[in-house]
Amino acid sequence: MKILLKRILFLVAVIALWQGVYSAGVFPDIAFPPPVDVYYALIEGFGDGTLTKALLASFKHLLYGLPISIILGTSIGVLLAKSKQADETAGMYLIALQSIPSIAWVPLSLLLFGFNEMAVIFVVVIGGIFVMALNTRTALRNVPSSFKKAARTMGVNGLELFFKVEIPASVPHFMTGIRLAWAFSWRALMAGELLSNGPGLGYSLTYAFDFARVDVVMAIILIIGVIGSTVDHLVFSKLEKTVMKRWGLL
Repeated sequence: MKILLKRILFLVAVIALWQGVYSAGVFPDIAFPPPVDVYYALIEGFGDGTLTKALLASFKHLLYGLPISIILGTSIGVLLAKSKQADETAGMYLIALQSIPSIAWVPLSLLLFGFNEMAVIFVVVIGGIFVMALNTRTALRNVPSSFKKAARTMGVNGLELFFKVEIPASVPHFMTGIRLAWAFSWRALMAGELLSNGPGLGYSLTYAFDFARVDVVMAIILIIGVIGSTVDHLVFSKLEKTVMKRWGLL
C-alpha cells in the first residue's frame, strides 16, 4: 500500500511539473500540449476505437514475432553453447548484431517484404532473437560443473545430461532472456510500425505527427510506455521472480 501511494504521488508530481512547464511557455503550444489535452486525446482515441484498433494490431504483430524470436534465439544460443566451432565463428558476431538498433533493420525489412505486416513482424523477430541467443548461451555456460560431474558419476551423459541437468539448471537465466526478448521486441515493434503502412501504434504515431496532432502523439507515447511497463511488471517480472524463488536464488 505504501509503495502504491509513493507511485501515485510521484505520478502527480510528474503531471504537475508537466503542467508547470506548459504554463511557463518553455516550448510552443504546438510542440508541447498540456496534460488535459493529452487526456482528452486518449478519451477520443479509445472512444472512437482508433487507438483500440491500433493497440490490438500491435499486439497481433508481437504475438507473431515474439515466439519466433524466442524459439530461434534459444536454438542459436544452444548451438553456440554446445558447439565450440560455432561459438568461435558465428558467436563472435552475436554482440555486433545485438548492438544494431532495431530501426536500422526497417529499410531491409521493407525491401524484403514490402510495406506490409510481414515487414513489421520481421523487425520484431530481429529485435528479440539476439538477446535471447546471448542469454541462452550464458545460461548453459553457467551451469555449475559440479552438477555435471555429479550426474556423470551416476551414469548420466549425452542428451540425458542435457535435458535432465543442464536445461533445468539454466531455467533462471532463460527466463531473464525471455523478459529481455519481450522488452527488445516491443521496442523493435514500435520502430517497425513507424515506417509501415499500418495498422499499429507506431503507424498511428507517425500519422498523428503528419497532421500536427501533438496531443495524440503524446497520448500514444504514454500508451507505449504504460503497456511496456505493465506487461513486464504483471507477467514477465513475476514469472522471473517465481522461477528464481523456485530455484532458491531469491
